[in-house]
Amino acid sequence: MSDPFSVMVEDERIQLAAFVEEYRTLIAGVLDGLTEEQARRRLVPSATTLLGLVRHAAFLESVWFGTAVSGASRAELGIPDTVEESFLPGDDETVDSVRRHYLQVCERSRAAVVGLGPDDTVSGRGYPITVRWLHLQVLRELAHHCGHADILREQVLAAG
Repeated sequence: MSDPFSVMVEDERIQLAAFVEEYRTLIAGVLDGLTEEQARRRLVPSATTLLGLVRHAAFLESVWFGTAVSGASRAELGIPDTVEESFLPGDDETVDSVRRHYLQVCERSRAAVVGLGPDDTVSGRGYPITVRWLHLQVLRELAHHCGHADILREQVLAAG
């Protein structure tokens, strides 16, 4: 949409998608301009890093849009069994590969809900979930992790 305010008068489906898209863009952008070392730098007691946050965002998209909509298992989607593992990039993963993977997962998430309205339900996780709730859950998680990423990125850049 060329007018950024036009979403304010669109239907709920478009509004929810627009908010999720905004946070997807922000998460993908946290790695911009970072070296591989900066992206992996741990500045908090947990294993959280900027690279790990983007990796985890791909995981959460897969859990909610992959398993909940399609019913695919974590193994079928190629994602870790635990949340903790989702934050741990492999030695072969890079800023570019993690970002590219995240963007591919986002595309898969978008495709999963094409044609579904906010009141439609999915039950791939074994219980009914409205598409509205699914978008709100992903939005909540992405916004939460964007906050973490803002602080970590500020720390990483300040440290040089």
